[in-house]
Amino acid sequence: MLSIPHMIVVFLVVLVVFGPQKLPELARSFGKLMAEFRKASNEFKNAFEEEMRDLERQARIAELKKQVAEANAAANAALNKPMEPATLTTPPPAEPVISPNPDAVPRLDAASNETTPPAPIESTPAPQSGEGSTDGQQAPESSPSHDQQQPA
Repeated sequence: MLSIPHMIVVFLVVLVVFGPQKLPELARSFGKLMAEFRKASNEFKNAFEEEMRDLERQARIAELKKQVAEANAAANAALNKPMEPATLTTPPPAEPVISPNPDAVPRLDAASNETTPPAPIESTPAPQSGEGSTDGQQAPESSPSHDQQQPA
């Protein structure tokens, strides 16, 4: 780029060569020329950028088509592959281990020691009329709770 002293020298040379009457006309035509040059360079730059975007778009489309074709080929290969008979290669699962929950709340009707089985309940015969009852009424039988009943 020209520095200020260089521009002054160029201005003086143009002033001497063309004269003061032609200088405004030359400046006007130089301004028009610069505006046309900027316009042409902007159009060139925009056209170049648009072509680059088109090329990138076409490359992306081609890549997507390639991926779709590969996916379709893999799906077709999986469908056409003969199925092998299933063989049991893993051992059967072990029985689940049940451990007590430390946050559990104990039951109120449960025995204090749950590791020993509950003792069998001996059934006592109901008192006969007149036996064990002074007023002649029979005492109701107390049935064992659900947890204490023995299976038949």
